[in-house]
Amino acid sequence: MNFTCNACCYGRSDVLIPAVSASHFHSFHSPSPSLLDRELIANVKCSYSCGLTGSCLLRERKTCPDCKTLSSVKSILGAGVWGRKRGGALLFQASLLPNSNGSTVGDLRKNVNRAYGPNLAEVIVTGSDQATDKASKMPVRPIVVPELPTLPSIPAPKRVVLVRHGQSTWNAEGRIQGSSDFAVLTAKGEIQAETSRQMLLSDFFDVCFYSPLARAKRTAEIIWGERTEPMISIHDLREIDLYGFQGLMKNEGKERYGDAYRTWQVDAANFLIDGHYPVRELWARAHKCWDEILRHEGQSILVVAHNAVNQALVATATGLGPHYFRQLLQSNCGVSVLDFSPQIGSDGPPYVCLDRLNQTPSPPVAAEQGSGRKAGYRVILVCHGATETSVEKRFPASADEPLNMLGVIQAQKTAELLLDVTVNSVLCSPQPNARRTAKAIVEVQEAADCLGADCVPRYVEENQLEELADLDWGQWKGQIPTEVVPQGRWQDAIQHVDNGGESIAEFWKRAGHAWKGVLDHLKSLDAAPSSQTKNVVVVAHEVIHTAMIGHCLGLTPASIGTFHVDTGSISVVDLPDGPSGRGVVRCLNYTAHLGRWAVPITLPTLADEDF
Repeated sequence: MNFTCNACCYGRSDVLIPAVSASHFHSFHSPSPSLLDRELIANVKCSYSCGLTGSCLLRERKTCPDCKTLSSVKSILGAGVWGRKRGGALLFQASLLPNSNGSTVGDLRKNVNRAYGPNLAEVIVTGSDQATDKASKMPVRPIVVPELPTLPSIPAPKRVVLVRHGQSTWNAEGRIQGSSDFAVLTAKGEIQAETSRQMLLSDFFDVCFYSPLARAKRTAEIIWGERTEPMISIHDLREIDLYGFQGLMKNEGKERYGDAYRTWQVDAANFLIDGHYPVRELWARAHKCWDEILRHEGQSILVVAHNAVNQALVATATGLGPHYFRQLLQSNCGVSVLDFSPQIGSDGPPYVCLDRLNQTPSPPVAAEQGSGRKAGYRVILVCHGATETSVEKRFPASADEPLNMLGVIQAQKTAELLLDVTVNSVLCSPQPNARRTAKAIVEVQEAADCLGADCVPRYVEENQLEELADLDWGQWKGQIPTEVVPQGRWQDAIQHVDNGGESIAEFWKRAGHAWKGVLDHLKSLDAAPSSQTKNVVVVAHEVIHTAMIGHCLGLTPASIGTFHVDTGSISVVDLPDGPSGRGVVRCLNYTAHLGRWAVPITLPTLADEDF
């Protein structure tokens, strides 16, 4: 059982200490605990730096024989606990075990289901029952968290496209909006929405869900254009409720609320205002939204909403808790895409893959970005150009496979995109397709003065990093994934099947070393005196990039199948607190720079495929 401690860098702890006898198990309705409830109190201690100790109470209530009340609620006592229900079973199962002196203690056992992935199951413990909120200095009342349902099962694949509204008047003023409805789109916001309309013009959608707030509704209307398919407003798609913060300028929030504003900035999941935890409430709301969105019969769905709620939608779909708030950026009119695939032969929740994150009207490496904190360090993940097997949707046939003509074009276009960025160094995989892509980037960077992008020549250091090599595919080399794994995800199958290649466990460990190597390289750039952002380009392969994103977010090997990148794509990770701080994913799988070879937002229809 893993708990996540919010007091010390969100470190994971495996320490669970049973600490209660049978006398602690009581019922609300009856003196006999066996009739109604199963309760558990367990002490939790963080095994990382802070050694925080807390306690939580898990209760599963059943039908009361006296009042016939049927309820199923999870009550958790403690300073902020996050939990959820998946399918028909509790994510955390309470059982009673006798100890050495004959009394009964509680034990938590994880309800393991590989379909959810270990990165999807967690409880956040931030203190003991008597803990106080850092900002308000007031005791934190016990929290009763209704069981949050799993994503509903779906009969067929669905693609959901999320779009944040264009710039609003309050965005431009630097005023805290929350769920207030006073702001409207600025002229720039209207242009951004029109750009998104053009970007999505050839894409087909069955339905559009949108927030009822004016700035999102107007953006949805512009993007929807002349389409005749239905538009449906969902109240829960409104922006995060920020209560007393709403309407304040950011400097006013700091002056009036002091420590609370600081908590909002650095520990938003535990931010408490007016008796509410806004980020936790938002995560619960996002679950409700998914229930309505995924139960719609449409297979291609557009959702137009807001920064925070879109973050919550992405996070709850991929199993990330509220402590990931602000780690998955959503810029004005940024597009994110989620693919949902049914579990064949099961009524369980769908598989979820984040196909892209925050594809913006302007390039993600542009000098001015309207969201996220300014970062002094940035990692730009560049996927090598196309190869013959990648075009045929096969696993790589050989470690020595070169770029094909499309791959050469993609490498050149990526190099052109990065011309507006001063690249400090390039790290690349030792394999030929990655080296050829890296060479194109370095050549264009060093010709920046000749190309009019800089007034002086640039010198770019290029290094190979062995850990960036592609997964050794073993007997799967050159094969089509659906032929190797007819049902489900190949990422799950490779964990259990000996295919003669590299195991996922070995690969995940190597990817962790690769990510650490990138961060160490960034630290070494501190010797270069410059106020500019230090940019390191990492040229490698699809699966190593998804694994590095997982390591950046502190996830497990199961997350490899949660993210997707295409050949020729770029993904950007900002490090606003330096190489030792938490990474912020600015974008994932950006391909708009590839022009006619950009990956479409929506999936092709059957007619398109036939054509």
